Amino acid sequence: MAAGLGLTLWPGTGSAQVRDGWEQASQALKAFVDDGSLPFASIRVARHGETLLEAFHGGAGPVAADSLFRIYSMTKPVVAAAVVLLCEEGRLSLETPVGDIIPAFTRLTVAVDEAGNTEPARPMTVAHLLTHSSGISNSWNGDAASRAYREAGLDAGTWMFNPAIGGLEGFAEKIAAVPLRFHPGDGWLYGYSLDIAGLVIQRVSGQSLGSYLRARLFDPLGMRDTGFSAPADSAARMTDLWTVRNGAAIVVERGATSASLRAPQTESGSAGLVSSLGDYGRFADMLACGGALGGVTVMTPESVTLMTSAYGPQDKVAAGLTRFAAVGLGGSGAGLAQALGGVSTLTDVAGPGSRGEYSWGGAASTTFWAAPDIGLSVVVMTQRLPSGSVPLRDTLRPLIYQGAGGA
Repeated sequence: MAAGLGLTLWPGTGSAQVRDGWEQASQALKAFVDDGSLPFASIRVARHGETLLEAFHGGAGPVAADSLFRIYSMTKPVVAAAVVLLCEEGRLSLETPVGDIIPAFTRLTVAVDEAGNTEPARPMTVAHLLTHSSGISNSWNGDAASRAYREAGLDAGTWMFNPAIGGLEGFAEKIAAVPLRFHPGDGWLYGYSLDIAGLVIQRVSGQSLGSYLRARLFDPLGMRDTGFSAPADSAARMTDLWTVRNGAAIVVERGATSASLRAPQTESGSAGLVSSLGDYGRFADMLACGGALGGVTVMTPESVTLMTSAYGPQDKVAAGLTRFAAVGLGGSGAGLAQALGGVSTLTDVAGPGSRGEYSWGGAASTTFWAAPDIGLSVVVMTQRLPSGSVPLRDTLRPLIYQGAGGA
């Protein structure tokens, strides 16, 4: 479909209620493009693995079915799925101490107050990495750890292109040398945890992170446009990255000269992937369909349930998660619980079927969710910094569930 052609409802979409709900969702997304809040946007809705809606709304920039996007933190659910697959294979446990796999993590300290550091109250586990409860920060949180990371060259968005970091091994050594913000399990903090999970995958699988993702997820699902750099000869398909300043849309990075067109020095499990609407839709479909798609079983239904359900005690992580979700995801943080690599919705706040929904987003306002209970998947792609500038999820979800309720 060419850029800007708008809504397509595929045959078999069902009742008028479905069509009305999904057309309203597409038009609501288009309204964000028309008023300049988004430079362009595309949306895909599927049910039980069947694509029922695709819409492409061009604006300040074009968008089409083959467009490529920087998905940033939507990398995290993919890496979490890879960790769960290693657990399914019996090669790893979520409760395995990270120090058993990465020796530098046996020497962690915790910054508890201005008086100094202390020993962690408990070992950091693989589950702590996937649920952002590890105590690891990032370079933009504004804390002492953030400053230490920047001094070590671990700036978000650029460190993966720096050969001096020394790959994931060097990255992990630098992270382990900085005191954690809190004892593992005692809070929720958005940070570099999933990059450390990427090294766990490499150590346990004996493959590079990208190779394991390709073998266990991308190839089986037919995700040919997804990887840690854009496919060769794809500069024309790479979208521009935008922000809005003083009401005007401004290009931050041109697609034709994007850093995403070259292979990074290090594969970032937190934010490194490039993907397309259709590719990520197949990943979301797989989760919505209980681990199988198109006759190919990628993971067991039990593994999907493990990944997409609330994991572990929520009392110590709820406050941090709610604050982040309300701002970073551009919508309400109410009724959310931390799952593995994303969040799980505990209520039917968006309409019947939304309870049990698994979701996450990316820094350039991309977002997705999968509702395994009703086989529904939704992916929204755009490229507007920062995430949370537009209330996409809160606006679109009730409309989409209105449609799904009539299917």
